[in-house]
Amino acid sequence: MTVEYVGDGNSDGTTFGQSGEKISFYGATPVVIRSGSSQAALSLTTAIGASGYGFSTATAFSAFTAQLEEIRATLVALGLYTGS
Repeated sequence: MTVEYVGDGNSDGTTFGQSGEKISFYGATPVVIRSGSSQAALSLTTAIGASGYGFSTATAFSAFTAQLEEIRATLVALGLYTGS
């Protein structure tokens, strides 16, 4: 098996795409980088409450769920995860 590597071997690293360019993997349609408020860093306080789910509020759970769904949608759009 022959493997091809991306990069030039220097220690600076390798970047895929520039601002505004589209990329994809595994033959998926190339897309630009996603953006949106659901990608903002979360600051969650977790605690086992009456719900027993580990989130201090329903709002914290909703924010976590929205961010998890955004991660899934990004991976599907790039072709790194298959959606149904």
